[in-house]
Amino acid sequence: MKQIGMGLSRIGIATAAMAFSLPGMAAVDRWKLNMTPGVTDVSQQVYDLHMIVLWICVVIGVLVFGAMGVAMFRFRKSRGAIAEKWAHNDKAELVLTIIPVLILISMAWPATKVLIEMADTRDAEMTIEVTGYQWKWGYRYVDSGVSFISSLARDSDDTRQLGSGLDPHSVKNYLLDVDRPLVIPADTKVRFVITAGDVIHSWWVPALGWKQDAIPGIINDQWTLVKEPGIYRGQCAELCGKDHGFMPIVVEVKPKAEFEQWLAAQQGANAGAEPVATLAEPVAAEAAPSQG
Repeated sequence: MKQIGMGLSRIGIATAAMAFSLPGMAAVDRWKLNMTPGVTDVSQQVYDLHMIVLWICVVIGVLVFGAMGVAMFRFRKSRGAIAEKWAHNDKAELVLTIIPVLILISMAWPATKVLIEMADTRDAEMTIEVTGYQWKWGYRYVDSGVSFISSLARDSDDTRQLGSGLDPHSVKNYLLDVDRPLVIPADTKVRFVITAGDVIHSWWVPALGWKQDAIPGIINDQWTLVKEPGIYRGQCAELCGKDHGFMPIVVEVKPKAEFEQWLAAQQGANAGAEPVATLAEPVAAEAAPSQG
């Protein structure tokens, strides 16, 4: 039960975080306070769970606060109501214990199924190592040797400087764009092994339906499978220092054929270049799923 409770807490935290738009999206969806379904099966399941729990809470709230309202106004002292000594009722206590337990089970059962699916990184077709740094992201395609650093886009970085005199509204995707996005193929199960090289970070792309902490010396893994090509943005979701707000994430999903061309070009460009430091490499090997 403790593990289920922790799982519900994780989904609740992710739901609460995803309910608020990223800074650049706030102007577009200013009044859209609910989370979005995302672009993966997992994100859709998390969204469905969120809506189930939301409506359960709405019903409970209406019943509880409705009863409180009736009690306060109908049985108030000014109308002659007199408080009586509290009477113990075993049946009432039993009912008021069983009903919350059933409600919790009704929420825990589907949440546990989703958590199990989210943790199942087996049968991944490719693995990408993600390393958080102050204040950028390092990516390494484990099977191909391609690696690079992704930092805040130059126009956003120049504009954010104090006294720059530049208008943030003139910069497209201000603080949400990078110089080198992470590129993955569509309709492919991609496994991420996530760690950090200095302090705790958190890799969060709302459209994928999850976020994962990046902790020095520890490997966390997750996976995604995006069916449709597109560009999806996120940010570091763990306060990691003075430039925490300036390390966005951009995931570009390409059709498989285009991704293979991109990967081949990157391999050619990386030939002879110094690889990005991968502090997590020994641990990533241990964390790899067993074969057979």
